[in-house]
Amino acid sequence: MAFSSKKIILTKEGFANLQREYQELINQKRPAVINRISRAREFGDLSENSEYDAAKEEQTLLEVRITQLEQVLKNFQIVQDVQKTDIVVIGSTVVVEINDEIHEFSLVGSMEANPAAKKISNESPVGKALLGLKAGESVEVAISPVKSRIKVLEIK
Repeated sequence: MAFSSKKIILTKEGFANLQREYQELINQKRPAVINRISRAREFGDLSENSEYDAAKEEQTLLEVRITQLEQVLKNFQIVQDVQKTDIVVIGSTVVVEINDEIHEFSLVGSMEANPAAKKISNESPVGKALLGLKAGESVEVAISPVKSRIKVLEIK
């Protein structure tokens, strides 16, 4: 993932989670994978050593994630805790009606987005469309190949 000079938007919780992940990768996982590579080298011929190959692949993925987190942690902006507001902002929890179904989710920066945890990105089509809306307002959004009407029922 390439980063520009654009600030990465994080909630306080998201920032704390990324810091915790970074520390775990640096202090626990990196030494563990280095140890695993060392042990795999002891098995001999590296050209046919699947344990070594797997450990090196894990190290590559680990280092990519560490680099990504370092970039984020150098270039972030924490959004203020949201008090009761009349409009949808980053950090808001909203209750919406999408195609006759009720959904509740929080609007967060893209690094924290996790639809399974009901956190959607402010950069997603739905997130972008909801920013600035008030309770009772509706907007039409193209989600995949279909357009959906989204109505804000409540801002928490």
